[in-house]
Amino acid sequence: MITGIIVALSEELSTLKTVPNALWERSMIRGKFIFLTDDIILVYSGAGAENARKSAELAVAKGATKLMSWGCAAALSPDLKMGDLVLADSLMSADEFEMPVNATWHQHTKNILDSEVVAYKGALIASKEIISTAQAKQALFEKTGAIALDMESVAIAQVAQHYALPFLAIRTVADPSTMDLPNAVLKALNENGEIEITKIIGSLVFNPKEIPHLIQLGQYFQLAKRTLSRVAKQLPDIIAFKSTSV
Repeated sequence: MITGIIVALSEELSTLKTVPNALWERSMIRGKFIFLTDDIILVYSGAGAENARKSAELAVAKGATKLMSWGCAAALSPDLKMGDLVLADSLMSADEFEMPVNATWHQHTKNILDSEVVAYKGALIASKEIISTAQAKQALFEKTGAIALDMESVAIAQVAQHYALPFLAIRTVADPSTMDLPNAVLKALNENGEIEITKIIGSLVFNPKEIPHLIQLGQYFQLAKRTLSRVAKQLPDIIAFKSTSV
């Protein structure tokens, strides 16, 4: 069985270098795929639901029989800290329609990771855009009870559901619920779902007071990536789960 792993950002791709026996490529192109191992198709999607949906469809077309969302997330729950692992047990769309992940695969993964890292369970909600303020995160948490959010997992889960394939989301916290994101980050995402460093630099030229906040976010992002890299070492055991049921 082949697992299709969808990754939104180029900065998150490197966390999969620690997968045992990975056939790594230095430069991946958005919207393209590689066979990371004989059992893993890796697709670099770019940010956003539509990019994620297309990439999940591509993975299925190339033989994926399970789908996984992989990368970072924003915390909504105040209990989550930078670098914490979110092993979502359900997905919630932007209009609050809830759908489960594969319960057996979820438990299988949690059993494997329990000796490595604490895995927080809860709902992962979709967002159509970056939620940038602590106030907005708190309001969404109080309204929905979801513990974290991203922009891709629900779209991937919907493709999995369409083809009756198992789905799992593995996400780590890059920004805590109490953090306001720097405006430079909000301006950096282009229409293709890629981060443009030149846009960040340009924004900082006009607003240098954001530099310390951007450095702090970068440190948090490194913590999130470090956790993903630890989990990636266990991927052969995680994907060894065998089921064709959703």
